[in-house]
Amino acid sequence: MLRILTCLTVEHDLRLVLLAALICFLSCYVAVTLVQRAQAAGGMARALWLGAAGASSGFGIWATHFIAILAYDPGVVMGFDMELTLVSLGVAIVVTTIGVAVATYLAGRSAAIAGGLLLGAGITSMHYIGMAALDVPGSLDWDRAYVVASVVCAGLFGALALVFCMRPQARGRDRALATVLMALGVVSLHFTAMTAVTVTPGLVPVSDDTMLSTGLMAPLIAVVAFSLLFTGLTAAVFARQAELAASESTRQFAMLVQGVKDYAIYMLDPDGRVANWNEGAERNKGYKAPEIVGQHFSRFYSEEDRAAGLPERALAIARAEGKYENEGWRYRKDGSRFWANVVMDAIYDTGGTLVGYAKITKDVTKEKADADRLAEVTKNLDLALENMSQGLCLFDKDERLLLANRRYSEIFGFPEGRIRPGMTLREIVDQGVADVFVDPEVWKPRARDMYARRRAAILANDGGVIVEKLSNGVSVQLRYRTLPDGAWVATYEDISERLRSEEQISFLARHDSLTGLPNRACFNNRLEANLDSARRSGGKVAAIGIDLDKFKEINDTRGHAAGDEVLTTLSKRMQACLEADETIARFGGDEFAAAKRFEDIAELHDFIQRLEACLHEEIRIDGYDIKPGASLGVAIYPQDADNLEALINNADLAMYRAKDALTETVCFYEVSMDEAARSRRLIANDLWQAVERNELQLHYQVQKAVNSGDTIGYEVLLRWHHPVRGTIPPSDFIPIAEECGAILPIGEWVLREACREAATWNNEHKIAVNLSPVQLGNADVADLVHRVLLDTGLSPHRLELEITESTIIGDKERALQTLRRIKAFGVTIAIDDFGTGYSSLETLRAFPFDKIKLDRSFMSEVEASPEAKAIIRAILALGQTLRVPVLAEGVETRSQLDILLDEGCDEAQGYFLGRPMPVERIRPGSETSEAA
Repeated sequence: MLRILTCLTVEHDLRLVLLAALICFLSCYVAVTLVQRAQAAGGMARALWLGAAGASSGFGIWATHFIAILAYDPGVVMGFDMELTLVSLGVAIVVTTIGVAVATYLAGRSAAIAGGLLLGAGITSMHYIGMAALDVPGSLDWDRAYVVASVVCAGLFGALALVFCMRPQARGRDRALATVLMALGVVSLHFTAMTAVTVTPGLVPVSDDTMLSTGLMAPLIAVVAFSLLFTGLTAAVFARQAELAASESTRQFAMLVQGVKDYAIYMLDPDGRVANWNEGAERNKGYKAPEIVGQHFSRFYSEEDRAAGLPERALAIARAEGKYENEGWRYRKDGSRFWANVVMDAIYDTGGTLVGYAKITKDVTKEKADADRLAEVTKNLDLALENMSQGLCLFDKDERLLLANRRYSEIFGFPEGRIRPGMTLREIVDQGVADVFVDPEVWKPRARDMYARRRAAILANDGGVIVEKLSNGVSVQLRYRTLPDGAWVATYEDISERLRSEEQISFLARHDSLTGLPNRACFNNRLEANLDSARRSGGKVAAIGIDLDKFKEINDTRGHAAGDEVLTTLSKRMQACLEADETIARFGGDEFAAAKRFEDIAELHDFIQRLEACLHEEIRIDGYDIKPGASLGVAIYPQDADNLEALINNADLAMYRAKDALTETVCFYEVSMDEAARSRRLIANDLWQAVERNELQLHYQVQKAVNSGDTIGYEVLLRWHHPVRGTIPPSDFIPIAEECGAILPIGEWVLREACREAATWNNEHKIAVNLSPVQLGNADVADLVHRVLLDTGLSPHRLELEITESTIIGDKERALQTLRRIKAFGVTIAIDDFGTGYSSLETLRAFPFDKIKLDRSFMSEVEASPEAKAIIRAILALGQTLRVPVLAEGVETRSQLDILLDEGCDEAQGYFLGRPMPVERIRPGSETSEAA
């Protein structure tokens, strides 16, 4: 050690030694600084920093050595071999660079030690090559011990220096310690090695070419060294400042990223593992940073997406294109999903190496739902526009088309693509008209007029509506509605079918749907017009009431379809025979009316004859010849009436007279007809008050068993004692009561009074009460029967209701249903006047009647007519077969009763057995009979 101090103090120029020491220390500091910069960098930047560290520090260490050699005074003149000197410089730079590169690129303490040893070897090689470059007049002798000591010092201090230098996250203390250790390695090597050398003078002088001026070389090398070291240090300082700025920017950016809560912002490493995690990511995905950092980002995908390789595809696209952007379902920690907008950018370092991916995820579930709703609304709107029955156009304030649906072109017959947005209204109108009328002389004025009509409709305050009939027969309704900005919406509706329907409805409102003839309202309008014309210019007008004969019979025997065909055939015939000023109409059912304006009565007679010819000509239906007929009543203006209502009414009166006549089919109105009608109206009015005035009385006609002669019951017959007209026969007032509706309260009184009276008898005799068609057609007749039975206390089996076949013909199903309800009470049902209808057997089949009443017309002929007796025998046999008792009406002689006895008839009724009598005369103990 003393030897080394002696060498340092005695054999060296201390001024140059201090200069060399300063350069050495700066070189080591720059080397440590630049190596740490290289350690923090990557890629090409790391290599550049390592190159700068090796060049600057290698030159500085070589400069330290060379200046220290110049400070050495061996007591002889020295020179330098320039080639070896330059080789020593190259070795210093290259080996130093290699040493720090090994320590940097190979991580860990062992790499640092290996690099330090290489550094020491480089310094040693540089020194001894430099010593070999000395040219002295003599020889250099070496002390091996000091040589070894120098090498050990260089390697030891070099390894320690790089160990501290390469520490992870090295601080200023580590940099200072590494600098000192590296400087100690250089200094200890140099001065220990210089202590090891001894110069032995010789006879060969030093060449003048190798001699250097110490005063010139030392400052020159120092300046170059300081320049290089300053340059490297400056670069390191600026890099550090940039790093600090970037760190601050990164810190602020990190704070910003962590502060963003609506976005999940995080980094992925090159393999797709999560590298960091912000608060927005935690909020959006539910994972805390310790739970997710280091995990592969594919866990945010569904199993199906992972199986399909979507995460790997996203990384590949970002890697290949630099950016990946997409939307899709992503999943949170709790398993819930959200619709995510994902942006992933590939991140590269300055050397172009992929360091990871920056990933931004935003929950856009609400936006997607809004977009889906908007898309659905748009889709539905498009569907509505394309499938609506109306054409629709939207024009701007400059009359340019903005929107038109397909239906618009279909209505106007435009080929697809002909009507385009941007066309003006005038261009569209011209195009449409020109397509129909090729000649410009024709279509131009038409188009001008059409455009003017449409402009007028558009400018209307409340939106205009016009109807145009196109050349193809289509009627289009155009409706315009102006918008606040001056634009307008136009709708175009094909109303052809609607107009046809309205015409049809209008026709049906004025015409009969079955025959097509004018109905009552239309007939009245035409007749009123004829009357007005006759009042102004004179002339006469006839109204003719027409009622078909036996039409009900046709319906009953041939069916309603046949009846309808009869009506339509007759209507066509009468319609075909009409001449000017003649009208035929159907009022309903089998009722028609006709009218004619005429001057000469012969004209009217001719019209009536033509009508009669039409009405009486045979009609062949389904192989059957049907001979229709009709009754006609004629009333003439002005002699029979001066207004429409009276004229029609008088024609009806004449028609009813013709219907009642046996030989006439046409009757003209006579004043006496009014008197008959007035009489019917008075009787109808009095009938409504007959019950309240106690003018009605019940008579009872006995019904007896033919074999034994025992009384089995009574038929109730109604009598009316009018205070003015006297006793009115039922055949006169019953039809009027049925016609005016008074039969309902009268029928209820008869039923209630008969049941009340029978309930007081001390026997089981039945009472038979007739039901009229009007009563049976009433909806609550069954309830009425039930109520009367309850109120009077009469046992249901003692009440027998009699109906005729005509009673149930009108609405057969409903009538039979009502009868079944009444029969369910225990009331017996008898069919009256059997054998006179056209469907007696069908009626028996349709309903289980309890009794058959043989019509009196058969009894009046039974004594003289074998045919009548045969019919009675057949009906009695039918009753026996059906196990239904038969009662014969109209028995007036003993002979008739004997015939019934011989034929096995069950019951009988008639004057011979007993006339109708008041109740006082038929009560038990007072009954009488002509057969007694």
